[in-house]
Amino acid sequence: MAECHPVGFQWVMEAKARGAKVVHVDPRFTRTSALADVHVPLRAGSDIAFLGGIVNYVLENEKYFHDYVLNYSNASVLLNEEFRDTEDLDGVFSGLDAGNRTYDLRTWQYEGMQVQAASGQRDQAYEAHRQAVAESGRGEAAGSGGPGLGEGDPERDPTLQDPRCVFQVVKRHFSRYTPEMVERITGVPADRFLDVCRLVADNSGRDRTTAFAYAVGWTQHSVGVQYIRTASILQTLLGNIGRPGGGILALRGHASIQGSTDIPTLFNLLPGYIPMPHAHPDLDLDRFVEGESAKKGFWGEMRSYFVSLLKSYWGDAATEDNDYRFDYLPRLTGSHSTYETAMAQIDGVCKGYFLMGENPAVGSANAKVQRLGMANLDWLVVRDFSLIESATWWKDGPELETGELRTEDIGTEVFFLPAAAHTEKDGSFTNTQRMLQWHHRAVEPTGDARSDLWFMYHLGRRIRARLAGSTDEMDRPVLDLTWDYPTHGALDEPDAEAVLAEINGYDGDGNPLSSYTQLKADGSTSCGCWIYAGCYADGVNRPARRKPGRDQSWVAPEWGWAWPMNRRILYNRASADPDGNPWSERKALVWWDAAEGKWTGHDVPDFSADKAPDYEPPRGSTGPDALAGNDPFIMQADGKAWLYAPAGLTDGPLPAHYEPQESPFANPLYAQQHNPVRHLLRPHPANRYQPSGDAPGADVFPYVVTTYRLTEHHTAGGMSRWQPYLAELQPEFFCEVSPELAAERNLAHRGWATIVNGRNAVEARVLVTERMKPLVIDGRPLHQIGLPYHWGPNGYSKGDAANELLHLSLDPNTHIQEAKALTCDIRPGRRPRGPALLDLIRDYQRRAGITDETGTEI
Repeated sequence: MAECHPVGFQWVMEAKARGAKVVHVDPRFTRTSALADVHVPLRAGSDIAFLGGIVNYVLENEKYFHDYVLNYSNASVLLNEEFRDTEDLDGVFSGLDAGNRTYDLRTWQYEGMQVQAASGQRDQAYEAHRQAVAESGRGEAAGSGGPGLGEGDPERDPTLQDPRCVFQVVKRHFSRYTPEMVERITGVPADRFLDVCRLVADNSGRDRTTAFAYAVGWTQHSVGVQYIRTASILQTLLGNIGRPGGGILALRGHASIQGSTDIPTLFNLLPGYIPMPHAHPDLDLDRFVEGESAKKGFWGEMRSYFVSLLKSYWGDAATEDNDYRFDYLPRLTGSHSTYETAMAQIDGVCKGYFLMGENPAVGSANAKVQRLGMANLDWLVVRDFSLIESATWWKDGPELETGELRTEDIGTEVFFLPAAAHTEKDGSFTNTQRMLQWHHRAVEPTGDARSDLWFMYHLGRRIRARLAGSTDEMDRPVLDLTWDYPTHGALDEPDAEAVLAEINGYDGDGNPLSSYTQLKADGSTSCGCWIYAGCYADGVNRPARRKPGRDQSWVAPEWGWAWPMNRRILYNRASADPDGNPWSERKALVWWDAAEGKWTGHDVPDFSADKAPDYEPPRGSTGPDALAGNDPFIMQADGKAWLYAPAGLTDGPLPAHYEPQESPFANPLYAQQHNPVRHLLRPHPANRYQPSGDAPGADVFPYVVTTYRLTEHHTAGGMSRWQPYLAELQPEFFCEVSPELAAERNLAHRGWATIVNGRNAVEARVLVTERMKPLVIDGRPLHQIGLPYHWGPNGYSKGDAANELLHLSLDPNTHIQEAKALTCDIRPGRRPRGPALLDLIRDYQRRAGITDETGTEI
């Protein structure tokens, strides 16, 4: 966090100065480690074992917050008799369809209930599920609250003793994650691991809370979602959710990354985490909402959020008679992630590509696949500050040097358009704490540089002008769009505040909304993103507020605006006990005021304001009314935190340690080596997987590589490698290795090394450092190599790209790449040039016995 999020890390240091303990778990010793009370080096890709061990410690030593767990989680719910855990099936859950690499979720259900299908399941085995999906009307991904729980009431055991209750199932599941097993898998000595367990457990409970902060070191794995799930199980057991000083904080390192998922650049979501519909036959608005919305909780109001979004898109053209133009929305036919897109380019299916703030030629996993895809396009539009590698690969890319591509054979027409920086435009950022903060234009952009808003608005305006008068029904969705933003200045820059106002939404009289609870399902309201409703209440740009902290409360509600409804801590009803009183005065946040008959406190209550703690929903209630007064997790279909997830995930209701796609070790926990439903892309010569564990040839790649970023550079380097000052601070691509590895492989400090695997090879300057500590894993030594991922051949600071080495094995829930743990070899000297580089790769493939089938087993 100090290395990659230094501004936010200021507040960690403020907390430490007041007595907080800071624990840093990371393969490398970094700036954060230097300032932490405890640094715990571990093997990249082993975090579920580490966190699972803490879960086991908490359960075995009865350190969990009993009243919180009993009342606010699904711990007491009984599971289906047919459910079988990894403990029973040696590493897989019941319902595995090995042929289609999917799970059938029916055995994961609660006793007495039918549970809807998992998020993302349909694109994993589309044909197999097509008919069932068409019947239910469900799309691909559930909203942020997960899928609904269907009909019925689950059976419960409030004593938490029944062997089929969630609490006991979770306890058995994590029982083998002992300190000794954690040491075998992660390399963390058992005594140091137990120190961390005690720190976390002793600082949690009624009067204290502990927070977890994570970044892509948790997400970029083939089990990344389950990493965060393990943390959520632990934090629920400890009572650290919905309370001050608790939670699980996703560090967002680029400007508005949180905003890019709220109002998404993701293929499978619409604004506000509403699922994108699939291309199912006879799917209308009613069937879609029925299939996607929960029966209980605030996701039960999804129709209001969704209809208001459609009205925001198509205005008067969206009416009740035409399903509010639900038919205008694009449809998914499977996974359309950036990696499937690259493969579709190689196949000639995807013909054109816009790159805005992205540099896949060096910044995406398996950069070679990205370049091969772009070489097969008809046209490519690159908008950036500098001539990044994604704009020039056709004339100076690595494949021209090796002879795999020739410029004269590449038919892609490349358009480079200069982009304006954030200082040259108005707009907002939404980052880690879900807070919208407005930034004002400091200067006008120079030359031909234009903002993203300018580009998209005027591109849309010109396309609509071209289509004017068209009678083709295919053109109606574009022609009927509400595309009437005011512009200003010599450049006709669209008014960014007008866009913010559209996102905030309007009521039936055209007044700005103040809350998402005002949204209606009858078409009388419009809203571009329901969770942002209220950010422009009363016509005031609330993200632009900057009241100093000394002039307001410690929650600081008048600095920016946090979604939803400007509340700063989600699920904060859980900060009070079932009767509505704070668990402790020290940690008081919101509470029930019986005299006033409402929830009050320091933060905006994340609960129906007038719902008393003893409220019991009438039978047959739906939506928010169906949640009881002690159901704090209002976006969940049952109002409870899920220690066990009966639906919503494709790869298991509980986290389990699996080895990364490429690992030097066999899984010591189960016979199952990898996540059995990990998302593997189809075989391609540029995306070969490597043998792992005990498989023949795995010893050819004995070392683990992990990638990371530096304070001095940003992402793929497009914003930093062209800056002389930053290029001077970090002038070359380098690899971090331990003194022991340097001696083993004859690597000289500041000399050159070649890091090679079965896909590619890169060269880097050698940094010999004790920051990369050798570990003992399952009785044998392991060396890890650190590679920053900022480099490419363009700019002032040049070097090979670490992402050349990466494979395309993805998390099946999010389709994100496994960039943080892969295997390699390292050798002294610079890599070969030209066709000799291909010869080196082929030699390693031959020695390891790599074929199209290697690494694809379940």
